Order: sequence, then C-alpha cells, then structure tokens
Amino acid sequence: MFCRLIGKFKSSVCMDTVSKQKRSEIMSHVKSKGSKIETLFRKELWKQGFRYRKNSGKYFGKPDIVLPKHQTVIFIDSCFWHGCKKHCRIPAIRRKFWMEKINGNKRRDKAVSRHYRKTKWQIIRIWEHDLKKKDFKFDFQRIK
Repeated sequence: MFCRLIGKFKSSVCMDTVSKQKRSEIMSHVKSKGSKIETLFRKELWKQGFRYRKNSGKYFGKPDIVLPKHQTVIFIDSCFWHGCKKHCRIPAIRRKFWMEKINGNKRRDKAVSRHYRKTKWQIIRIWEHDLKKKDFKFDFQRIK
C-alpha cells in the first residue's frame, strides 16, 4: 500500500499495490491444479485409452499425471511458475522474491526429474506454451 525508505542507502521497499483482502481474493483464483490446458491434455490421454492418477500426493513431486501401469509421470509446467526462458516475465515489484521463488521451483523440478530417472520411471515434461499451440501434437507412443 505504501513505499518507505529504509537502510543505509535509503533504498525504497514497495509494499503491495492492493489491500490484503484484495490480494487474498486474487491469489485464491490462481490454480495449482486442474488448469484448462491440463484438463484438455488429460481428456486426450483418456481418449487414447490411458488410465491415470492426477495430482497424486503418493508420488514424489506430486506429478500432474501419473500412469502407474506404464511407470510414467507427466508434469505440465506453466511458463511463469517454472521459469520458461521464452515467456517468463519476472514482476518488477519484489523482483528478488520472485527470482528466488522461480529459481527454487526450477531446482525442485531438477530434483524431481533426477528422482524419477534414478527409479527408472519415465518422466515427461510439457511446457504450457507448447500445449497452447494450435498445431501441438503429443506423440502418445512416447508412453511405454
């Protein structure tokens, strides 16, 4: 709501531009699962005859889609939260916070990928921007 001067060099620290209640309302609409692109991909997977678990906490990293029969996990990574080099735009406000947050997400993604490679599970990562392309075709043969 306001900026104040702090520190030896009087650098400004900007607070949020909306009230706490409004910020809470905005953030409550941000989905962590069940996004439109994720739902469309799952429907196509189902049509192809694959049966899956979605957002299962029983699996490391809580994959978006788990195909236990095929020992395959699928993550649908959004451009913003997973730091896409093409589309991720870090907000100017609280830039340091967002950089740390997104870099932490990238480190976690790498750790999750290492885990599944070690356990000999197939891991498939699909970027949000790829799913949004009109000509996007997923090769379902990739799933063993």
